Amino acid sequence: MAQIPSQKRSKTRSEVRCYIGLGANLANPVQQLELAIAALHQVPLSRLVAVSSLYGSKPMGPQDQPDYVNAVAALDTTLLPEQLLDALQRIEQNQGRQRKAERWGPRTLDLDILLYGEQIINTERLTVPHYGLKQREFVLYPLAEIAAELQLPDGTVLSSLLEQVALNGLQKLHSSCS
Repeated sequence: MAQIPSQKRSKTRSEVRCYIGLGANLANPVQQLELAIAALHQVPLSRLVAVSSLYGSKPMGPQDQPDYVNAVAALDTTLLPEQLLDALQRIEQNQGRQRKAERWGPRTLDLDILLYGEQIINTERLTVPHYGLKQREFVLYPLAEIAAELQLPDGTVLSSLLEQVALNGLQKLHSSCS
């Protein structure tokens, strides 16, 4: 896990700690995540505070695609949830992401807002906590690496979820390049 040094700046709104899931399985996935982490440093009104190690995981859904590389980042931001979503989608597009109808298909980069503070959000564009957060080993284990004591908005303790979710071939690849 990499801890990022804090940066001083003026605050207009109070910062919210967000957790972002990163995943890629096309076009050199490790490099895609490294570029995404560099781009997260540039998100306006935000500060990258931690990044998990990179993990290798089997694909969800169709198995006729390459394995994924995943990580989780902690970001403090004053952006509103949908502003943060817009910023993440710009990063995806800049790295060649093309949104297709196929769910769980291969992709150059996938950035998901897993948690936005303690908020529960359910809009047409955004569901937070992320709907798959509690079941996905490739999210839970990297998240636990950077936020071991985390409690979800519904009161669930992260460590209790780890006891219920199998590794399913998840492997730590190496520390991130934050």
